[in-house]
Formats: sequence, structure tokens, C-alpha cells
Amino acid sequence: MEGKVIIYQLLLRAFGKRDCVSGGSYLKNGSGKFNDITADVLKKIKKLSVSAIWYTGIISHATKTDFKTIPSCNKSIVKGEAGSPYAIRNYFDVDPALAVNMDNRMAEFQSMVERTHNAGIDVIIDFVPNHVYREYTSYFTKDNFYFLDKPLSLPKELKSDYIENPAKATGNDCFRPDPTLNDWYDTVKLNYDNKNTWHKMLEILFFWAKKGVDGFRCDMVEMVPAEFFGWAFSELKVFFPNIYFIAEVYQKDNYRKYSEIGGFDYLYDKSGFYDTLRKILTGTGPASAITAEWQYLGDLQSKMLNFLENHDEQRVASDYYAGAGRAAFPALAVSLLFNTSPFMIYFGQEFGERGMEQEGFSQIDGRTSIYDYCIVPSIKRWLENKTKVDELVVYKEYCRLMKIATADAMFSKGKTFDLMYVNPTSDHFDSEKQFAFMRGYDGAAMVIVANFAYEPVEVDVFVPQLAFDYLGIRKKEQTVHLKVSARDYMRMDISDK
Repeated sequence: MEGKVIIYQLLLRAFGKRDCVSGGSYLKNGSGKFNDITADVLKKIKKLSVSAIWYTGIISHATKTDFKTIPSCNKSIVKGEAGSPYAIRNYFDVDPALAVNMDNRMAEFQSMVERTHNAGIDVIIDFVPNHVYREYTSYFTKDNFYFLDKPLSLPKELKSDYIENPAKATGNDCFRPDPTLNDWYDTVKLNYDNKNTWHKMLEILFFWAKKGVDGFRCDMVEMVPAEFFGWAFSELKVFFPNIYFIAEVYQKDNYRKYSEIGGFDYLYDKSGFYDTLRKILTGTGPASAITAEWQYLGDLQSKMLNFLENHDEQRVASDYYAGAGRAAFPALAVSLLFNTSPFMIYFGQEFGERGMEQEGFSQIDGRTSIYDYCIVPSIKRWLENKTKVDELVVYKEYCRLMKIATADAMFSKGKTFDLMYVNPTSDHFDSEKQFAFMRGYDGAAMVIVANFAYEPVEVDVFVPQLAFDYLGIRKKEQTVHLKVSARDYMRMDISDK
């Protein structure tokens, strides 16, 4: 993908305008469907300047629901009524809950792919290479797993009747026969010491690429050898040269390995930009800390996927984070405008979704549950044309900022100059609460100040001669004065005149 890339993550199961009860079954609450992603819905999503949709929870996974020809799994080891989208039980099938006609489910999936492509949007799905559901009974043989020397002993709280003897290693690298409730007890880990596993996983990638999938978000890659990805991706790209891969990678010291050896096109910047911006928004870190994060990345910066939310993290508007969608604007401006890195938005984020519902298995934790048949309230209101006034304020700003980030060459192609080193804390600038930088391209330049404080500020930002020279602007060093609202950002054009 060229230019500034915007990825829209959509947990299809939770999409729609149904009425749901806490902990409700599939029969009670229903599920989002492939057919819910209509041309009109895609047109509306496209207003956010979206390049690709990451459809989450597509692959067939463990569930308590009995679909007759696809029976339910052992309920004692399924998380929630719907089950985890990452407890895979058939790599070559889609979740039947997502189809109107279960027997036609793959055709319905491919129709959604075609509609998405017709809207000018790429399709991304999950690739889960590290683990499968405990009861996975097809495709893999015993050589594809790690076996322990004792029978499985699941937590007593599960009251499980599931028998596994000998026990397999649990998905989160738990090589004990007695995983706890905090372990991924519903999954087992695949064995990459066996090259047969490599070839089986490559076959899975080929299967979905042939279905028209444009990219894969690869789950928990740090639990899989980087060399496997490098080999598999090179094999796949012989036939699908434009296919791309996103790494869910957490440790910063692994970024370069999974980029260079693993061959990933994009990598999560969770422990970098995400964690840093969260600390600033919650008042536990200084705005000036952003500088060290981009400097650490070096030439990897353009490959890092910036985000404020995803299915694992708390909603930015939740009580556990910033408290309101509007309060995230300074972090949004930095994530979107600081560099040319791709940016990801989690559906509902654009309306300030709070994620404060009791959905069932997941408690009230500031997240949208991935284990329950539930809906996202702000998305439901949007589909019913009942969006609240405060949600519209957030939505319009997301649309505006994303259009700027993708359509203005200054931001989609231009260079960045961090102004923090020449603007230490003073009577006119607080480096704990404000972050200042410049973007420039083809004689045009802009100063941007993100204000993380709870009150409006007036700041004086010094722009050194080095910044103008670096950005190719024919101007002399100067000080610019900006008024920035509370929890907001401001841009000032200082282009060549």
C-alpha cells in the first residue's frame, strides 16, 4: 500500500444493531454477519480515509454454540459463549455464526471480500500461527505439538470434564500440565521445531490468499521463530507479490528481527508510541518522552503501526484510560501526523466508544469483549442514525484528521522535525504537557503542538534554522505563538511565502 495507510479493525461478530443481554447465547443475542457489511456501510467507513479493513474473528474458532453440522466444543474450556477468535479449530473455514446461511458461509465471506474491494478497500484477516483450540482434531498430527509427561490438570474453577493425557503445552508458552486461569488454557501451542508445521502453516496462508485476502495480521509472532515468517512470506510473495503482513510484536528489541529476518511489512508499536501516549494521556509520563521513542526506532519508523485502541487494549474513552473520546485528540494528532507510519482505528473509536458494558465472560473492563455475543453501542447508534451529539464531534474530528493525514502530501509524504530539544520547559512552554514538532514537504511547512493538559494554553515555540534547512524551507529561525485548547492540538502554517 502506498501513502499514509489507515487500517480499520472490525470485530464482525460485534457489528450490527441487535439488542443483546449480558452473557447471552447465539440464539439470544445473534451475531454480526458477512452480509451486514453492505456497500453503504463500506462507503461510510471509507469516509475515514480507510485503506484496509482488518476483519477480526473470521476463522472458525472454539464456541459453545451448536451449529448442528458443526457441533459445539467442550464448553468447560471455551471462554464465554462465543469463544476466543484466537482459539482456532479449523484454519480452512470461517465462523458459521457470521453467515446468514451456514451452509453457504464461505460464499458469503467471499462476497464480503468482493464488496470491500469494490469500495476500494483492502481485506486483512488474522493469521494465528502459534496456537490452536485444545480440541483441534484435524490437519495436525501429534508431531505438530509439544507433549508433556503428565495428564492435563485444568483449574478447578472450570469444573472441566475435558481429558488430555499426556497434556499438550498451553498456547502462551506454558509448558506445565496445570495451566492457571490466567494462562490460555483453551489453546495448545504448535511445535515449530518440526518443519512439517512450517509447511502446514504456509498451506493455510496460500488458502486465504487465493480467497482474495490482501493482508494478514499475524498473532503473537514473538512466540514463533522469525525465520519461519521470512521463509513463508517469501514463498507466498512469489505468487502474491502485493500481499502484506502485520506483526503483533510487543518487545521493542524484537522489532528489527521481525522486520528484517521475519520480513514483516508493518509492526505493532505497542511498547513504544502506544504505551508512551497512554502514559501522557493518563498523567503518568511527560510529553517529552515521545522523542526517545521515535529516536529508538530509527529507520523502522515508517514500518510501525500506530494505534490508540485495538481489541486487546482498553477503549481510550473508557473510565480506565482518558475518560472521553474528545480527550484523546492530542494523542490522535501525534499518532496520525507525526510521521508517515500507518495508523489503526478500532471500530467505535471514531465515536468515542467507552467499552463500559457488562457483556458476559468479560467483566466491565473498558474493552469490547472478544468472548461474548455482544454489540458496540456507538456502532449500533450509528447504524440506526441515532449518533449522539458528542459522538458526532469526535467522529467529525477523526474524519478531518484522517483526511489531512492521507490527502495532504505534507503529512503523507513529508519529513518530520522534532522541536522538543529547543523548547525545554519555560514560562511559555511545558514539555511535560505539550509536544511540538514540524512537518514539511515541497516548500510547505507546519508547526503542530499537542496539548495534553486539562486547560487551554498559549505557547511560544522556537523554530531553529536547522529545522527550516532540514525541511527545505527558505525562512529564518523564529518563534511562533499558538493558542491550544485543553486536550487538543493546533497547527500553524509557516510555509515559504
